[in-house]
Amino acid sequence: MLSCRRPGGPRVNSPAPRRSVFLARMSLPERNYLADLLRTETVGGVLLLVAAVVALLWANTPLGDSYEAVRGFHLGPASLGLDLSIQHWAADGLLAVFFFVAGIELKRELVAGELRDPKAAALPVVAALCGMVMPAVVYTVVNTTGGGSLAGWAVPTATDIAFALAVLAVIGTSLPSSLRAFLLTLAVVDDLFAILIIAIFFTSSINFWALGGAALGLAVFYVLLRKGVRGWYVYVPLALVIWGLMYNSGVHATIAGVAMGLMLRCHRREGEPHSPGEHIEHLVRPLSAGLAVPLFALFSAGVSVSGGALHDVFTKPETLGVVLGLVLGKAVGIFGGTWLTTRLTRASLNPELKWPDVFAVSALAGIGFTVSLLIGELAFSSDPVLTDEIKAAVLTGSLIAAVLATVLLKIRNAKYRRLYEEENRDEDLDGIPDIYEEGTPAYHLRMAALLEAKAAEHRRRAEVAAAPDSGQDGPA
Repeated sequence: MLSCRRPGGPRVNSPAPRRSVFLARMSLPERNYLADLLRTETVGGVLLLVAAVVALLWANTPLGDSYEAVRGFHLGPASLGLDLSIQHWAADGLLAVFFFVAGIELKRELVAGELRDPKAAALPVVAALCGMVMPAVVYTVVNTTGGGSLAGWAVPTATDIAFALAVLAVIGTSLPSSLRAFLLTLAVVDDLFAILIIAIFFTSSINFWALGGAALGLAVFYVLLRKGVRGWYVYVPLALVIWGLMYNSGVHATIAGVAMGLMLRCHRREGEPHSPGEHIEHLVRPLSAGLAVPLFALFSAGVSVSGGALHDVFTKPETLGVVLGLVLGKAVGIFGGTWLTTRLTRASLNPELKWPDVFAVSALAGIGFTVSLLIGELAFSSDPVLTDEIKAAVLTGSLIAAVLATVLLKIRNAKYRRLYEEENRDEDLDGIPDIYEEGTPAYHLRMAALLEAKAAEHRRRAEVAAAPDSGQDGPA
């Protein structure tokens, strides 16, 4: 306790500042939301893995020419500046859906999730920032010393949450919800800064008329939302117009998706089972995770894989910088940022978890796929050969990070399983984990009634066992 004296009054005691616990148990509503979200993201991640494998097989078989022909096929109205290849439609069009969902997710985290409290948000934000800065530093150092191009510094800065959660689904489902939430929050903040990187560093020239038209469209979108106008037939055509104008402005078209996602209201009003943002996210997320992102992977991950290509990945400074940035930079950056924050602030690690657990999740964040592939295409758009090599480096680095994280997580699997079972124990069978009810009288009364019923049953059995032997000890 700290003491202080009021002016002209007696000395009074004031409580010491309370330490916040890092990776503490989540609230039940947040836990349920996270569980539903992870199920969708995990399915999407599995589809993403399948699409990436199909792309690699397609591009490295005798049908490889047809792969190049399909993703290079152009369609769209040239008069509107939208005569794009299939690959560009996937990267600029379908990924706008992905970033729209990311915008909603970010808005929800800011108003109702882990980021709503600045003190609680500080740690994952710092960890995510360090997890983006360190890979960029690693890439820059490798290419400065090796004489490579610095244009790809942003490639290893992104984390692919769907891919990471797909790896978790393969490893097992015993990971504590607090660690999963930490990974998810990292990815949300990571997405935000990746969006800013794309908007700031990969916009070469701007058509201000088109950009002004997109801004006007966004203003109309905002006003309609605030007026409570409903109907997909209003918003979908408007969203397409905004996307087309944003694309023609020179700013990456996915920014339109993010902007519209951030405009949705994600807090619930009295009597609402779900906010508009939650409702639309529930409708659109399957489209994003099940169609948009896998199709992007299908038309972007198809790179030539051979002994010579793999040799180039580990010898060229650009590709080596990407691999080391994802594997080393991400793990060291996130873990180091988290550790320093707990040392320099009043945050402390959940005593049930250890620092090796945080490092394992930090290593898992080195899986950079969707956004890393997108940034790789933008960074080296003038060099198709180097673009494919960068994509191979992203795939290689992500695979190494996944294997490393799998080994680290498997080492601690028994500990995770015990924590997971404790989190989900429901002895009173009311559908709510007991860990969330141990402070309520009703829970203890229910448990007392259950135990009394069990005790009565055991007393009855004791009486039966103590009854005189009837002499009929053979089979009937």
